[in-house]
Amino acid sequence: MARVSLANQTKLSWLLLRGALRQLAGRINGHPVLRWPIVPLKADRLLIAPQELRTADATRAAEIYSGRFAFVGKVVVCDDRSIFEMAPPSEEWAVSLLGFSWLRHLRAADSAITRANARALIDEWIAHQGAWHPLGWRPEVLSRRIISWLSQAPMLLQDADMRFYRRFVRSLVRQVRYLRHTAGDAHRGVSRMQTTIALSYAALCIAGQSRHIKSTTTRLVAEIDRQILPDGGHISRDPGAIVEVLLEFLPLRQAFAARNIAPPQALLAATERMMPMLRFFRHSDGTLAHFNGMGPTPAELLLTLLAYDETRGAPLSSAPYSAYQRLEAGDAVLIVDTGGAPPIEMSLDAHAGCLSFEFSSPRQNLIVVNCGMPAMARDEWRQHARATAAHSTVTFNDASSAQFVEASALRRMLGGSPMLAGPRHISTAREEHAGAIELRASHDGYAAAYGLVHQRTLTLAADGTRLSGEDLFFAADGGQLRDGQDRYAVRFHLHPSVKATRLTDGHAVLLVMPNREVWTFSAADHHIQLEDGVYLAGNDGPRRAVQLVVKGEARSTPRVSWSFQQSSQGAVATAAAARRTREKEPRLPL
Repeated sequence: MARVSLANQTKLSWLLLRGALRQLAGRINGHPVLRWPIVPLKADRLLIAPQELRTADATRAAEIYSGRFAFVGKVVVCDDRSIFEMAPPSEEWAVSLLGFSWLRHLRAADSAITRANARALIDEWIAHQGAWHPLGWRPEVLSRRIISWLSQAPMLLQDADMRFYRRFVRSLVRQVRYLRHTAGDAHRGVSRMQTTIALSYAALCIAGQSRHIKSTTTRLVAEIDRQILPDGGHISRDPGAIVEVLLEFLPLRQAFAARNIAPPQALLAATERMMPMLRFFRHSDGTLAHFNGMGPTPAELLLTLLAYDETRGAPLSSAPYSAYQRLEAGDAVLIVDTGGAPPIEMSLDAHAGCLSFEFSSPRQNLIVVNCGMPAMARDEWRQHARATAAHSTVTFNDASSAQFVEASALRRMLGGSPMLAGPRHISTAREEHAGAIELRASHDGYAAAYGLVHQRTLTLAADGTRLSGEDLFFAADGGQLRDGQDRYAVRFHLHPSVKATRLTDGHAVLLVMPNREVWTFSAADHHIQLEDGVYLAGNDGPRRAVQLVVKGEARSTPRVSWSFQQSSQGAVATAAAARRTREKEPRLPL
């Protein structure tokens, strides 16, 4: 595919070295001789507990009490054995178990039985894995558990005897001490931010840790400056990362206030910048756009976060540092990815979706989407979801516009598959004329392999009822395109709620929304194909969908013009009746 730059080769070598050192450190830490601290740990007292913003389901408490642990679509039932002795069905499931975020469900039940159950499970973990565990003591899992224990401390310690209190705090302090020395091994990005936040919580919430407030605050400010961009986006370019970070930033800000300590200005400023970015990525139906690892929108969490937004102003139209564009007219929303790969160490979940877009109608219907990522079994779908073909943009020769680490051994060592090469030169121009908003952008992600540059022009009408586009392909060096290496496919992934019916001439498709809103997609002289697709970001898991595809060769047809036009109900009825009369082939099942 594309050439890997020398800088990225150097960074990849460094990441591999760090991965090898991390594995070696894990084996050393797992040795029985080193599992216990030489100096006894003092059992300090808890001062405050941070607020938990994640939603809880009290009905889950009954399942946990009965020994049924359901995470990420997999269930483990334990009878006489401890859940921490059971073989996990997947690493993803084990991470959810050992992070203890599920304690909030027991707290929501608010009963003496669930509190006793929670304490019993804490004791079981201390007995089985409290010394050390190869997965449970990874920085990203350890930090999640520390935050969960601190947040749920009021529930855990209510009605608890002094012996449990001491065991609980002693184990908590030991975990914090271990994390303080291993936080640098956490993967860059949200995981590294979470470890920093966990240490900040510990310094504020545990009396004996107060001496670390200054150092952890310094580390927190450095991580904020590294990860939160000036426009409020996250350096990974994943909208979901903004949600995850804000869920901790807001309670952390309150924890500083509870201790009568002024929160660092960087924390306050980052929070104020990130709130508008939530609205930037929000479609007219309230969901977040699916770019660079974003999965199903956590609707309740999003509403909770937006309730903290004091400005509530209109979303930005451009996010230059995050490299996205938002076009909004007549309540229709168009969000476009105009960025390349994030830094290699931050690209473990980055997608090859440059110049892809999502479009929602004025009547709050999602029409064009990207496939997104599922909430469960993400590892099984990751390779497919990150490919350019899973995005509403153009692919050449069935290849992606970016290159990823493919070797499974390297992925295990790195903790993921970073993006090695992709678009390097991306141009963007935006203007308004005659009441419409026009965006023109191009990228060279296919230049190295095929000598091609893709330019896309998008125009949204002032009333939001028409989106027209043009995809243009030309040689990167200004010469002739390479014969046999110029096959393109212009893809438009439809939301699974959209019903698509191709009209008889093959140059237009009728799109019917759940509320009977109707649009027509047309592509001038080009033949439109309806192909099977999949929408991975559904709340109930992956769903079957349809994609509109226009194929051709850049040498003979270097320009594809297309449009989405809202139709009147009368025209819809007439067209549907004519189609049923003339067409002999069956309608594509959805």
